[in-house]
Amino acid sequence: MAEPASLRGLVLAGGHSRRLGQDKAAVRIGGATQLERSVQLLRSVVADVRVAIRPDQSGDALRRQFQCVTDVPGDFGPAAGVLSAHAAQPDSAWLVLACDMPSVTADLLHALVAARDSSRAATAFRAEADGAPEPLCALYEPATLAAFQRQVEAGGSTSLRHWLAAADAVLLDAPARGALASINRRDDLARLAGQDDC
Repeated sequence: MAEPASLRGLVLAGGHSRRLGQDKAAVRIGGATQLERSVQLLRSVVADVRVAIRPDQSGDALRRQFQCVTDVPGDFGPAAGVLSAHAAQPDSAWLVLACDMPSVTADLLHALVAARDSSRAATAFRAEADGAPEPLCALYEPATLAAFQRQVEAGGSTSLRHWLAAADAVLLDAPARGALASINRRDDLARLAGQDDC
């Protein structure tokens, strides 16, 4: 059996945060920004962590603290960051985490890595709401990302969720309620009242 591809971490921090009305990566919860916290979480699992950003964010003081990869051109949503990481290190597997998931824990990330089967396409949790794969806290193998890149270049769907649903992925049961919840709107921040200092 072939050796598994080396595993790197990727924080997705290139979103526009339109629904929230402020930069999600800069939201502070428990004394740290969402971006700082996400990078720290991934570093507890893998040694090499990158941050995916839009080209216009390259001068941002928060983001430039970290090693960044610039989103591939195009309106691809979160897929832009994942594809940019794959382009930078095409032989690597990537443990991907969106920067706006404040309830994700190191234990949850370790569970993903422990369940990894490098002969399969990916490793992901089933989403609490519908049981579909959660693409923004998942582990992607290099061959899977290469195939996804070919699909996108051919004009196919850029949805990571749809790609994972059709792939031969290891799917884990949804973790504790709310563990994969993201901050998208002001009321999501209100839900975390008492835990944040934004």
